[in-house]
Amino acid sequence: MNILLLGSGGRESAFAWKIAQSPKCEQLFIAPGNAGTSQYGKNVDIKVTDFEGIGRFAIDNAINLVLVGPEEPLVKGIHDFFLADEKLKNIPVVGPQREGAQLEGSKDFSKQFMVRHNIPAAASKTFTKDTLNDGLTYLATIGLPIVLKADGLAAGKGVLICLSVEEAQQELKEMLTEAKFGEASSMVVVEQFLQGIELSVFVMTDGTHYKILPEAKDYKRIGEGDTGLNTGGMGSVSPVPFADKAFMQKVEERIIIPTVEGLKKENISYKGFIFIGLMNCAGEPWVIEYNCRMGDPETESVMPRVQSDFVDLLLGVAEGNLNERKLIIADKTAATVMMVAGGYPGEYLKHKTITGIENVRGSQVFHAGTYLDNEAIKTSGGRVLAVTSLQDNMFTALQQATADAARIYFDGMYFRKDIGFDLL
Repeated sequence: MNILLLGSGGRESAFAWKIAQSPKCEQLFIAPGNAGTSQYGKNVDIKVTDFEGIGRFAIDNAINLVLVGPEEPLVKGIHDFFLADEKLKNIPVVGPQREGAQLEGSKDFSKQFMVRHNIPAAASKTFTKDTLNDGLTYLATIGLPIVLKADGLAAGKGVLICLSVEEAQQELKEMLTEAKFGEASSMVVVEQFLQGIELSVFVMTDGTHYKILPEAKDYKRIGEGDTGLNTGGMGSVSPVPFADKAFMQKVEERIIIPTVEGLKKENISYKGFIFIGLMNCAGEPWVIEYNCRMGDPETESVMPRVQSDFVDLLLGVAEGNLNERKLIIADKTAATVMMVAGGYPGEYLKHKTITGIENVRGSQVFHAGTYLDNEAIKTSGGRVLAVTSLQDNMFTALQQATADAARIYFDGMYFRKDIGFDLL
């Protein structure tokens, strides 16, 4: 099979690494890819939102399956684009159509969906510029802290946690009247704050059947001890110790089954991944958000634990017979440490030469923000490399990934040395 993978981050590196191991994969193309994905297939210089270019490439290279990594092309309708074209419609795309991708593309849509299907989630209301005054009044009634979420895609930056009513009112005004997050905050969801510990659950579905992939916990803050600014993710671990059999049974019965059946009831065709961001509140699971793709850096901890043929699972999604495919999960722990550029998550350094990847001993290095400059590997993004170690227990996995991250060097590099410590 010829497979086209869209994306250029750490998630796509982990996908490429896994796909390349499958005997079913003859040729793997990654568009646009990064310096690391070129080890597993051929990078193609096409943007993930260049649907015409992707379509032409798929026809010219006899592509048999497209796997969409990031959310933007899904929310913009790449799957619909393929289905609407005579020459492309028979090439399966793994990733929901535009309507299903609204689970991530619109916070308001996903909230209404949860209400319709009795899925446990925080109380919330949605406001626009026209209903700003109602919103300002509502803020005083919801209790502190207050969560404000831009309705649309804001590159992971559209969520604010406000500690006072005054701060929340000021932020709501800026989001709605001054377009603080651009078009994404033309609608804002005001939400009750859930107290607990977060985790991410990942589901593959063909629209009828589903498989639950290994759960993971990621770490968003830049500083050790979960301090400082929010980032796209500084590391992750899988499995999550508190997500035991009893807890995961609640997740499946109260959240996963109603979600998959809800999509079906509403005639929303959904073939792909559902990322469920959860809060464990005193042993009870509550949904914080849905995403229409896998998480990053969680994928880098999830993929190494999947022992079965990943391409076989993708085919199950595409062909609607996922229930007939095998999912085998390793009884080991994966820990991922994210190495980031100096200055991140603010203005960060770029084009720094990376050395020492070959010195890594017990980990897999997934590239996130890198490119090749002749023979040199250089930095291009805020999050640069994900170093993942798969071991028999969490302590060893964390120790190994942290030690291996320290064997790599680039100017201004930084990584957290306390990923997973809260779980030990």
